[in-house]
Amino acid sequence: MLTMNRWLPVALWAAFVALPVLHAYGDDGYRAGGWPFLPLARPAVPTAAVDDWAANPIDHFVLEYLSERGLRPNATADKLALLRRVTFDLTGLPPTVAEQDAFLADGTPNAYETVVDRLLASSRFGERWAQHWLDVVRYAETDGFKSDRLKPNAWRYRDYVIRAFNEDLPYDRFVRQQLAGDELEPGNPDALISTGYLRLCADEDNAANLHQRRQELLDDITDTTGLTFLGLTLGCAQCHDHKYDEILQTDYFRFQAFFAAITERDDAPAADSNGMADYHSQREAWELATADIRRQIEELLQPERDAIAKTSLEKYEASIQQCFLTPDADRTPEQRRIAEMVARRMEFQFEDTLPNKLDQENRARYDDLQKQLSEFDAQRPPAPPHAMAVAELGALAPVTHLLDGGNVDRPLQPLEPGFPEFLTSAPPEKLDCVDQAHTTGRRAQLASWLTQPDHPLTARVIVNRLWQDHFGEGIVATPNDFGFQGGAPSNPELLDWLAAELVAHGWSLKHIHRLMVTSATYCQSSFLGDDDANVQLASTADPANRRLWRARRQRLSGESIRDAMLAITGDLNLRMYGESARPELPDGVSARYAWKPDVQAADRNRRSVYVFAKRNLRFPIFEAFDQPDLNQSCARRPTTVTAPQSLLMLNSKFTREMAVKWAERLIANATDDDALVTQAYREAYGRRPTPDELERGRSFLTEQALFLEPDAQQVESQDGATVAANQTAIQNARQAAVMDFCHAVFNSNEFISID
Repeated sequence: MLTMNRWLPVALWAAFVALPVLHAYGDDGYRAGGWPFLPLARPAVPTAAVDDWAANPIDHFVLEYLSERGLRPNATADKLALLRRVTFDLTGLPPTVAEQDAFLADGTPNAYETVVDRLLASSRFGERWAQHWLDVVRYAETDGFKSDRLKPNAWRYRDYVIRAFNEDLPYDRFVRQQLAGDELEPGNPDALISTGYLRLCADEDNAANLHQRRQELLDDITDTTGLTFLGLTLGCAQCHDHKYDEILQTDYFRFQAFFAAITERDDAPAADSNGMADYHSQREAWELATADIRRQIEELLQPERDAIAKTSLEKYEASIQQCFLTPDADRTPEQRRIAEMVARRMEFQFEDTLPNKLDQENRARYDDLQKQLSEFDAQRPPAPPHAMAVAELGALAPVTHLLDGGNVDRPLQPLEPGFPEFLTSAPPEKLDCVDQAHTTGRRAQLASWLTQPDHPLTARVIVNRLWQDHFGEGIVATPNDFGFQGGAPSNPELLDWLAAELVAHGWSLKHIHRLMVTSATYCQSSFLGDDDANVQLASTADPANRRLWRARRQRLSGESIRDAMLAITGDLNLRMYGESARPELPDGVSARYAWKPDVQAADRNRRSVYVFAKRNLRFPIFEAFDQPDLNQSCARRPTTVTAPQSLLMLNSKFTREMAVKWAERLIANATDDDALVTQAYREAYGRRPTPDELERGRSFLTEQALFLEPDAQQVESQDGATVAANQTAIQNARQAAVMDFCHAVFNSNEFISID
């Protein structure tokens, strides 16, 4: 048995670690319901910190925070550095030379604000910021696990997010649509598509224990919803009461009960009602004309269909078979959910194997009938767009039980839907959903609670995510965990002010983006500057730069690196939306999970947000530069420095091809080496080279060309053929030298970093 003396060092260490957290949450402390679990209220903007430096209220909060340690803000970044920063930040692409020239030529006081407004209005904005959201909701287009089966039309959810951000869809509606769009707006295709959020789980679709599979899906939805919208680790209360936060195990399953009635739907209409009405009218005419042919086809297939269904059903345990065999009118909601999972699995098997099961005679007959059916193709309307969505099992939901140790085989008492007790004691509000006969209305209740103007967490969590992606670290450094084990807030008053500002301006995310990137805090230089006294003080008072006395240097994501190279070479395809792009994969990628590249190069060169998101095969450049595991919610990507990053940028076929294409463009447009080096610097780094850089670039091109073709200019014979060959050799050597120069620029630290 340990004595008290042996426990003392542990107790002292725990108290030491907890002190800054408790202090940050206020004197009332976390356990008493302190920040951030108090209702949202708007703090006053500090007045003591008013200074000519401040551009908006954000700066007053930051300046007051700096002055507490005797610190001063850094100098403002130069115009081109700021342009490159905000352009990558808001669009994920580098500023063009024309945009650089326009910004430099604009001497008006609001020149920078004009740039910000242009970028916020750009379609590229939604493409950039959708990727941040897709990380959080663990977006992927396949199921994962061994089969990694495709999720049809998952890309429509990605497109929904891009459109929502571009159109500045109010964040409260954005939340409500994803959680309960089918209940609240069943006639709105976008709202149905948005419920694809609830279908993004990794899913072992061939699992034999469907009770366990259903529970795992519900657990995943519950955990991810807690992380995404509440910034809470609800999943830690799945097996027992949360060890650090005041989340009870009963809270976890009461929260899960909001999702108990959902079922998959792959036929949700992604077109408006008029388009669907036209389709159904044409479809009825085609069905009438082909009824006899289709009947004969079904008669051929039905025996094989029955055999596959029988074999498939026998693989399940008796209780699951009973769910499927019970007439639908007699099924409980739980049985109906399991029966639908069985039927869905059977449909997958029918699609994969059904015609191939026919014997030779029947297969010939089947092929002949298919040929007859194809003669009516001109009358057959094209299939309407469908979305990956969810629906409700009906007006009654399966019973949710508290599970002993989180084990589906050990149910305890039944539980009704409810919110975490430490956040509210009020029961869910009854709402009038559009279709009361076919929905429980539970998710609509949850969505309504989450989007209350004074909700303790919803607005705080989302503005903290925006702050992190603009400034490199959130005010709460753990965006998915506002709990006791999460990071202490660096400036809780500022976070509260931003959250209240979001709500006051109609939940407009673009309003908050604009405030952040037009603040003097954001516009600071990332360099240490000439104020040695301030730098020396900051190195001891704020070595991690949590008080933001200067800008943080950040590295580009793999997606932005790829997009920047494509943009510079002129190969970037800006076509928006639609089915995902499938770029060429490197040699040696496992054939089991590899995809077939798009035939057209233009399709392969679309923006990275449109690249096929396959759980078991992340695109190599994305994976090397810290794309997260697509099975888990990622609140903040790590920034690693690894050998594979350098090797990929140096040796990959893609990088070399981009260097060749960029070199060709530079040679075609530059009049001499000075112009070529200058153009390269402006396109890659967003600035002109210094005189020393210009000289070194020029020398490199000259020396490299001579090295590649040392005898090119030493020609004794002057006959025409020899002179022509010599000129060709010189030209080829120059092209190779420029390619090497471009390759080196792509591999430079400045190319993949933002000051």
